[in-house]
Amino acid sequence: MMTGAQALVAALKKQNVNTIFGYPGVAICSFYDELSTSGIRHILVRQEQNSGHAASGYARITGRPAVCVATSGPGAVNLITALATAYMDSIPLIAITGQVSTDLLGRDVFQEADITGAAEPFTKYSYLVKNPAEIPRIIDEAFYIAESGRPGPVLIDLPIDIQTAEFDPAAAQVARHLPGYRPTTKGHPGQIKRVVAAIAEAKRPLVCIGGGVIAANAQTELQTFCETAGLPAVATMMGIGAMPTAHVNYFGMLGTHGKPYANYAVKQADLLIIIGARVGDRAVSAPHSLEGHAKIVHIDIDPAEIGKNLGTTIPLVGDAKTVLAQLTEAGAQANCGEWMDDLDDQRRLFRPDFDHRHDGSINPKVFLRSVSMSMEDDSILVCDVGQNQSWAAGNVLMRGGKFLTSGGMGTMGYSIPAAIGAKLADPGRQVVAVCGDGSFQMSMCELATAVQHHVPIKIIVINNHSLGMVLEHQDLCYKGNRYAVELGSSPDITALAAACGLQAQRIAKADQCAEAIDRLLEADGPALLECVISPEETTP
Repeated sequence: MMTGAQALVAALKKQNVNTIFGYPGVAICSFYDELSTSGIRHILVRQEQNSGHAASGYARITGRPAVCVATSGPGAVNLITALATAYMDSIPLIAITGQVSTDLLGRDVFQEADITGAAEPFTKYSYLVKNPAEIPRIIDEAFYIAESGRPGPVLIDLPIDIQTAEFDPAAAQVARHLPGYRPTTKGHPGQIKRVVAAIAEAKRPLVCIGGGVIAANAQTELQTFCETAGLPAVATMMGIGAMPTAHVNYFGMLGTHGKPYANYAVKQADLLIIIGARVGDRAVSAPHSLEGHAKIVHIDIDPAEIGKNLGTTIPLVGDAKTVLAQLTEAGAQANCGEWMDDLDDQRRLFRPDFDHRHDGSINPKVFLRSVSMSMEDDSILVCDVGQNQSWAAGNVLMRGGKFLTSGGMGTMGYSIPAAIGAKLADPGRQVVAVCGDGSFQMSMCELATAVQHHVPIKIIVINNHSLGMVLEHQDLCYKGNRYAVELGSSPDITALAAACGLQAQRIAKADQCAEAIDRLLEADGPALLECVISPEETTP
């Protein structure tokens, strides 16, 4: 005989799970009891939301679903923000939550929460397990759903009695039962021909790279397509890193905080080839303004995304890796030499704000450019949300590494736990987390996690003693009425990091940057660099 908890551990091992991020509680203790002798590494986070963010970082590096665990009630509810973050950015997660016994469901007993109902808008699918013999099938299905088609989180809710109930393994359900779930991965040949013809006819074609390219691991296919077809490309924030910053065909990030020449390219294009992007308001503030003067090709594995925000001339459903290879094989070829020259001119005319400040203070754009130049070529930069995100997205140099951030949901507090997950996924790669003092305080408890589990991430906190992005918005839109945005001087971030066991340092002058960056990146264990800047620094 086998218990539900034993079946769950066995099923996870069958999926080659070797790391789990979680926070235990009574309602999930039977699973933890079995996990303790399983050989699977467990990373104890300090708050359940961060188990989801850490799993997100892990999944984004491995390309496979990562597992996070919480107990019932508040533990499970704390996961919802992480699930929503992963759902918006198409990250494959398996969330396992404890639940009260099945005979108590719906009776509002201690720490009961309808987590499958509460998380429904933010998951691809969810299970409330009521038969332990179903666990092998459910785990297999959950992993398949999470990583196939458009990736996303799947929730498995396990009542206490199902974890302890015994069943005959011979009676276990193992065959998938997913009628109607058939993601399309290969582009329709007829639509491929239409796209190739549109590229040949266009005078000013442009590729718009979304996060779907990275989710599909299609960076090589993207670069081959752009190079062989002679196409210029821009990226959304989630698409950063799909092409090296210095690539001759790449013209930067578009959108609210993007490069002027990237936005110029979008506005002037007569053919826009959107790959794995939803074209949200931060990418194109008025998407309907493009529909009149440009043909729109929208390539996405999720048909629900095509045409959602922007009218589409040629819809093409399929996996980005497969479709890009199809387009290259079909001989897609642009004839747009003058257009490329025009974009090159626009790029040369742009003058970034890399000026030194007269008082010797730190220019965060110059600082982050310097950090990226000092990092290894295949390094991983995990960026939080706020001004720090815009400064990083617009100024770091990508040379084959990864740029991770919360794009769709814009979740503050993402970077530190996600960096922990990313480093554990690939210990040999350099991992740096960048956050502001506001977002840092939302997940600073995870400094202890990094120290306890010997995860040598490097953390940069850009400290302007305020909620900088909101402050900037209040200055622009509310006549400078700065309200509820001052964070003050507490806590002492460097002292706090040192108390947790990190190597920590603070700088406030431009001439301190180079040496401090070297010390940070060369530190043996987890380390933190606090970079104090003026609250008057803005994102443009």
